[in-house]
Amino acid sequence: MAVGDDRQRADDDRHTRQVPPHRYRVEHADQPYPEQVQYGVQQQDRHEDQHRLPRRRLEAPPEVGERPRAARLVPGTRAAGVYTTGELQQAVHLYGQHIGTRAVVVGAEDVSYAAAGTVRSAGARVVAMVTDLPRPRTAPVRALDSRLRHGVPLLADTAVTELLGHGRLSGVRVRHRDGRTAVLPCDTVVFTGDFVPDHELARRGGLTPDPGTKGPAVDGTLHTSRPGVFAVGSLLHAVESAATATREGVHAADAVLRTLAGGERPDGVPLLVDAPLRWIAPNRVTAGDRLPYVLRTTVPLSRRVVRITQDGRLLHRARLWTAVPNRTVTLTARWTGRVDPEGGPVRITV
Repeated sequence: MAVGDDRQRADDDRHTRQVPPHRYRVEHADQPYPEQVQYGVQQQDRHEDQHRLPRRRLEAPPEVGERPRAARLVPGTRAAGVYTTGELQQAVHLYGQHIGTRAVVVGAEDVSYAAAGTVRSAGARVVAMVTDLPRPRTAPVRALDSRLRHGVPLLADTAVTELLGHGRLSGVRVRHRDGRTAVLPCDTVVFTGDFVPDHELARRGGLTPDPGTKGPAVDGTLHTSRPGVFAVGSLLHAVESAATATREGVHAADAVLRTLAGGERPDGVPLLVDAPLRWIAPNRVTAGDRLPYVLRTTVPLSRRVVRITQDGRLLHRARLWTAVPNRTVTLTARWTGRVDPEGGPVRITV
């Protein structure tokens, strides 16, 4: 029954990816749809009247994807048996394919442990989980269950440096942070996590990207660099909760209505983070923004003070009790009323 349910979910996900259900973009209705709008929105075009607004139209893609082996710059042969989590789940639950007998899972996030479960459900053995982080990024009980009950070793501070084998994968070469190397014999490797926004449509539309999130840069109303174009959810920052995406969608809807009514777009100033913080979204700020900010860090933090300044002037400070990589921290927007719209960038430090 569980496999059948997973197969149904995978089938639903496949159709969702082929025709994304939520693409919002403000566009004059009397203009022909540009090429980037035509990409992947066939279903909406068939029901065009349901999405028509006076004089304008909304489009944008809230999607996210894992970085495959090529995007991670892992060298080696082009052998069969290399998957991402999504490819693995489709192969197992949707097509019932044989994936091999010995698998290495790259990553130690929640999705990594889910991938390990999929490998076991296909009758294969997980010989190791490999992460370049010092510890797993999942609940401690889940990590212990994998190690003690399923006997899966976790190789922390370790990176995959090469894929081996001709025709079929025969092993992966790994290197520990201290320089030690080893070869793990396997016929399957699954690259998990390391999610990035699926921003192809935004890039083709000429939207300015944010170097931290890799998604479009937005202000506090979720307005992108292109007038009339908004972005929310996983297009801005990969793998957020449904609650975050819903909150942003509701917030953006108000701004969309104001735009459709001819409201002016306020100018914002850049919002920057200093290391060890990784990124923040939204990444431009205007006085009076109400949407809470989400940010991430590159290293574990505990009992640190967050300082928000502009041109050396303190705007806000707050205690950050704990933060770990790949987990979102929420920051209040109550301080935005003190931002000088004519001033320099706002900086966030810990």
